[in-house]
Amino acid sequence: MLSDLLEHNVRWATAKHREDPDYFHRLSNLQRPEYLWIGCSDSRVPANVITGLEPGEVFVHRNVANLVHRADLNLLSVLEFAVETLEISHIIVCGHHGCGGIRAAMDGHRHGIIDHWLQPIRDVADVSARELAEIGDEQLRQDRLCELSIQAQVASLARTPIIQSAWRRGKPLRIHGWVYGLDDGLLRDMDCSTEGLPVSVPTVPGESNCKPGDIVHG
Repeated sequence: MLSDLLEHNVRWATAKHREDPDYFHRLSNLQRPEYLWIGCSDSRVPANVITGLEPGEVFVHRNVANLVHRADLNLLSVLEFAVETLEISHIIVCGHHGCGGIRAAMDGHRHGIIDHWLQPIRDVADVSARELAEIGDEQLRQDRLCELSIQAQVASLARTPIIQSAWRRGKPLRIHGWVYGLDDGLLRDMDCSTEGLPVSVPTVPGESNCKPGDIVHG
């Protein structure tokens, strides 16, 4: 029930204050996260929880299928504030296996306005059609498309004027692509990080060295 959320909040706040009486005072006076997280809206992938970070330690933007539309004023506003005001050092684009957005993009059905939002996923699928066709299992094929989409979003983000300007001014800013496994709770580095100029990002997603990598240790 809705009232349960308020009760849970009271218990959480009380416990936090008991553990650290100055916790909320410190939190209210300063926001200085090191990370910007661009993730999926899926309720099973909360950034703070799966990374073990406290409130105030990660700045978060979420949308369906963790896409970087370079005309998305919401994302661009978050990005500019994170880079220019918060002066974050790392941007993490994180998708997840079993993504409903990936599935909806490829199931051949009309879903409404979301179809326009998901078009970049279909574009990645078209470019990588040969690789994806070689994967017989439907879920594994969707999961691979998720990984290729993460790679494409890292590339797209690196090309935004906000990021390009920051790099030209020598800001120490690094962009990473991670994937989260719903079945094991683990984050994996896709090994497609990029930083600084010139931007070495792929034109074709399948041509990057971005691939499932080691488990990310906190």
